[in-house]
Amino acid sequence: MDAQELKQYLADAPPSVVRLEIEKHFDALTDQQKRYAHFISRASFYGSRIVARQISPESEPIFDFILALHKSSGGDWKALQAKAGISDEELDHFLQYAAQFLGNNGNYKSFGDSKFIPRCSESAFAALAATSPEAQSFYKATSGAIFSADNPSLLHLGYPEQGHMTTYYPDSPDITKTEIDAVSAWMEKKGLLPENTRLAKKKDGLFEIWIASANTTVPSEGGDIGKETTFKIEGGVLAGKTITLVYGDFSKELAAVTASIRKAAENADNENQKKMHDAYAKSFEEGSLLAFKDSQRFWIRDKGPMVESNVGFIETYRDPAGIRAEWEGFAAVVNLERTRAFGALVDAAPSLIPHLPWSKEFEKDSFLSPDFTSLEVLTFAGSGIPAGINIPNYDDIRQTEGFKNVSLGNVLSAKAPDEKIPFIAEKDLDVYKRYRDGAFEVQVGLHELTGHGCGKLLQETSPGEFNFDKKNPPISPLTGKPVTTWYKPGQTWSSVFGSWSGSYEECRAELVAMYLSCEFPVLKIFGFGDGSIDINGEAGDVLYASYLSMARAGLVSLEMWDPKSKKWGQAHSQARFSILKCFLEAGDDFCKLEYNGDDLKDLKISLDRSKILTAGRKAVGDYLQKLHIYKSTADVETGVKFYADMTHVDSDFWGKKVRDEVLRNKQPRKVFVQANTYIDEATSKVTLKHYDATPEGMIQSWAERDV
Repeated sequence: MDAQELKQYLADAPPSVVRLEIEKHFDALTDQQKRYAHFISRASFYGSRIVARQISPESEPIFDFILALHKSSGGDWKALQAKAGISDEELDHFLQYAAQFLGNNGNYKSFGDSKFIPRCSESAFAALAATSPEAQSFYKATSGAIFSADNPSLLHLGYPEQGHMTTYYPDSPDITKTEIDAVSAWMEKKGLLPENTRLAKKKDGLFEIWIASANTTVPSEGGDIGKETTFKIEGGVLAGKTITLVYGDFSKELAAVTASIRKAAENADNENQKKMHDAYAKSFEEGSLLAFKDSQRFWIRDKGPMVESNVGFIETYRDPAGIRAEWEGFAAVVNLERTRAFGALVDAAPSLIPHLPWSKEFEKDSFLSPDFTSLEVLTFAGSGIPAGINIPNYDDIRQTEGFKNVSLGNVLSAKAPDEKIPFIAEKDLDVYKRYRDGAFEVQVGLHELTGHGCGKLLQETSPGEFNFDKKNPPISPLTGKPVTTWYKPGQTWSSVFGSWSGSYEECRAELVAMYLSCEFPVLKIFGFGDGSIDINGEAGDVLYASYLSMARAGLVSLEMWDPKSKKWGQAHSQARFSILKCFLEAGDDFCKLEYNGDDLKDLKISLDRSKILTAGRKAVGDYLQKLHIYKSTADVETGVKFYADMTHVDSDFWGKKVRDEVLRNKQPRKVFVQANTYIDEATSKVTLKHYDATPEGMIQSWAERDV
């Protein structure tokens, strides 16, 4: 790979290191609530090594290498520099790489799924490693993978048969997508959920499904599909092959997670919290996702807690097949003041959803009002921290029992000093800077609550039983004819739409938010305007900032598209790029890109504020309606083809000219330094320790986390 190409894979210099501020919110908790938060925080962080192992083979030894250097130097990096004989610049590049690595829990970006490589020479890392025998052994265990860039396909996460990196299919370089899909279909038929599994292809026609559990044997009363662990496949692609269930993946980590979860249960505020953690403990100990689903049911019922949390194998974005989930866990404190606005949005939701561009046949029979809280994050363990969350991801629970939404306030408000804002025109910068936080909060609220929370899946719930009138099926607004497709028994949204499901659903939720943010009473809920239509007032400023933000997000998302594999590396980025295209194709000069010369110098977004409520909203509504109806009716063939067209990047204009300009203006993504909590065994009191928003502070926080 030439130097120019390699540039885009170099670690950020400097990375944008910011601190998650939590102290005043944590201090307001009772002693019992602090203990509860502490043990959930510990449980979450004990899963950090799981995340590293889910990213790449080298991520865990890199993690240990960084911490071994901190240990051997006592955190005195200048003394270590002198001992290693490296320059100031080489030390800075090591620290910057380490901060980005720890902020992503691995050596692939959590937002983009591409590898990042240190800016210094390999010899500088080797010199640092030579200062400590322990560091040396971990460095050796990375097998040169920190710097390796000779195989461009391995610089991106994806399917093994396409040459990409993945550890969801460990030691299985020759496993095919067809085989992965066939095993997935077998699991679906058996009723074995995939989120906490990995799949290994062994010799002689053997496939092993590794189940994450503290215990290394099948539970005495049987696992989720009974006591049997070996299955001979009769027909289909896998005819004659054997599938074996292997318990105990991530055993050591999940034993530590379970121990902390049990202590959290002892400090629970109520019975729902206690039952939730008991179900977590059973799930992590035995590998039961049926128990995990029970934990989510109790979590939904735990309304209005002061300490909010969720722990487990949650999001499936990084598995190339889109069904196996990455570990994450969070503990957060409720911000009561900001939560009031989200509570008002929940109250308004039943009157907002009918505004969406489909009839009631394609909507849930009744809106299950969820908890919606604004949280200040104490701990978020995983590969990255989102701005908002809507879970659980299990459609059978969501459709009949409900879900919860959270907005992560101290993540939304975290700012890096001297943040640059490319692609926004000078005339728009003032309103954009003033209202982007407010616009983002509105967007997150609508995205999580009404976006992920709306819509009905037409299903044959069991053989011969339907959740719609089969004799008089709903009329599709796209064809004007009765629908002819729906979900069959055992099928879920993600099992039908597969690897497309994550990005497709994020796009649908973003579009719902863009569509409903045009309802001025919504803007009033968040403190902007009086609820009447006024595109030129303060509420109009927020709406304008929201549409500008989405257009800009769509533009900068091209960083996440790989021209070699022609593959998107991030679900939200893929979605936002398609929404920018939707804006540009809206007509009536609603949205344009303005630039000078063939190299697109000084590229800026031009968006006509006066046409947001007309051409803009209509284009958004038309796009949204198609995505929603295809999803609702399980029309995977038409839906995927349509979405693939909308997210297609042509090689010349978007893939070369625009992307080059985006990369020239690339800004480092924020990585968060998180506090640690400590419990005094004698007094049972919990204390909080913050760290500096520097690479050194980031490393120290992880060293003292002791996971």
